[in-house]
Amino acid sequence: MDLLDRAPRNLFFTGKGGVGKTSVACATAIALAERGRRVLLVSTDPASNLDEVLETRLGATPRPVAGVPRLSALNIDPEAAAHAYRERMVGPYRGVLPEAAVRSIEEQLSGACTVEIAAFDEFSKLLGDGRATADFDHVVFDTAPTGHTLRLLELPAAWTGFLEANVGGTSCLGPLAGLKAQQALYDGSRRALVDGSRTALVLVSRAERSALNEAERTRRELAALGVERQELVINGIFRAQDLGDPLAVAMQRRGEEALAAMPTGLRGLARTELPLLPFGLVGTNALRELFGPSGRVIPSPDAPATEAVPIASLAELVPSLEDGGRGVIMTMGKGGVGKTTVAVNIAVELARRGHKVHLTTTDPAAHVVEALGAAVDGIRVSRIDPVAETRAYSDEVMRTAGAKLDAAGRALLEEDLRSPCTEEIAVFRAFARIVDEGEHGFVVIDTAPTGHTLLLLDAAESYHREVLRTSGSAPEEVRRLLPRLRDPAFTKILLVTLPEATPVHEAAALQRDLLRAEIRPFAWVVNQSLVPLAVTDPVLVRRRSNEARYHAEVRELAARVALVPWGLPQPHARLDLFARPFPPPAETSP
Repeated sequence: MDLLDRAPRNLFFTGKGGVGKTSVACATAIALAERGRRVLLVSTDPASNLDEVLETRLGATPRPVAGVPRLSALNIDPEAAAHAYRERMVGPYRGVLPEAAVRSIEEQLSGACTVEIAAFDEFSKLLGDGRATADFDHVVFDTAPTGHTLRLLELPAAWTGFLEANVGGTSCLGPLAGLKAQQALYDGSRRALVDGSRTALVLVSRAERSALNEAERTRRELAALGVERQELVINGIFRAQDLGDPLAVAMQRRGEEALAAMPTGLRGLARTELPLLPFGLVGTNALRELFGPSGRVIPSPDAPATEAVPIASLAELVPSLEDGGRGVIMTMGKGGVGKTTVAVNIAVELARRGHKVHLTTTDPAAHVVEALGAAVDGIRVSRIDPVAETRAYSDEVMRTAGAKLDAAGRALLEEDLRSPCTEEIAVFRAFARIVDEGEHGFVVIDTAPTGHTLLLLDAAESYHREVLRTSGSAPEEVRRLLPRLRDPAFTKILLVTLPEATPVHEAAALQRDLLRAEIRPFAWVVNQSLVPLAVTDPVLVRRRSNEARYHAEVRELAARVALVPWGLPQPHARLDLFARPFPPPAETSP
């Protein structure tokens, strides 16, 4: 295929959650390796699922992928990278500086911003230091969903600018001497990103309006960063094989209409189209099929009848969600599983029942307004704007802590606040403030994809310390955040998934992480299920048959389960999940 023929040394795959970035990145890496190239596949996603997709246990260093000669893979582990970074920064000072000074440096390195810069260090080595990947012909990056990825790609310039401007001796990441040693590496990463002969950014999308619109936004933002070599992959294109199946015909028509309305900016990009396959893309044999011959006819499988399971609708959860008349409802899960749609529908239903609702998002991609469509009485919509929150937080610190300093001290504090870490602190503060609003009404929060959300929740205690260090006091909403998240009467978390391997297993891992933090999910929502529908198209029949095992897994994991059938979003992308009853489960064998 053309994408493989013109692949440069570095390939980044990015796009909206759920479009298949990992599948396409893995399939590309396998295809390149089978063409005789030496390939390193890297995940920069904090919630990486490369291990499961490749069926190979991975670590922070390259490991061969079973069954694919010349292909190695690794996960950038943010926590492991942060531990190594702290030791690298603190080690030279042990036994040299007083113990109290060493403890002070360690305290500075305890925040979530250290996790960010440490993971970024590992990313920079792979991109900007040719020696680190000298054994490979290609480095393929499987990235987190768009908002998180754009943040990562902005960091080379952000940290280089901060180090060039900062004349003080310390920062929220410890002594600047250690950081300045990395400046050449960060600058090398920035140069590699904008060099089209070395790097291409591949925008992965589905034939869906929202995914294509986000790809266009990403294209513009990447161009603004100087990244001009971009390509487009349209993944999961569905072509009906049974024109007597109304759902199949509707799916094909929706895809064709979305492609016909593709934003103009995307039309100028080199494009690759990949089909919707009837099976999950887990394992190297399945991944090889993604670049297989087009126009294949999928036979109906010989499989036992799908078990008819009791179906609870999303509407049945609402009385329990509104119990108490206030609180926070959060939708969580892997990117692309429908968190935003579920959050919007719950907010609309609560408003219909007479409640005042604040609907907001922590997702840098911020699709809530698009999903809601027209304004709804009783719903206030917002998003956490990192730029506005950073400005407000910096102004507050200068008014409080800065007021007690002399001119030299204020100048150093201003330098510290120009660090990219400040944005992370400001966003966390805004999250705590929004959760606080649940004391006086309903707050429905559409969270970012799993990895970004976990970093936000894990930050509760570390950011508390950082706020104390920076401003001398923590707002009441920050002090009360963890107790509120742990209170099941106040915070109700919905884990949203699709009836597929990776979304279910990622949601299960998220649930384990939440339980370790003493946060218990309220319910699971299985979205876009074919089980309750009668289908005859062979691709859909086979996909429906494959769902049964994942429904069984969810029932084992969840205290409550709601099932949402596959449906066709309206142009504004909001499915009305409460307007119609579920159709009965199909009785035919798949």
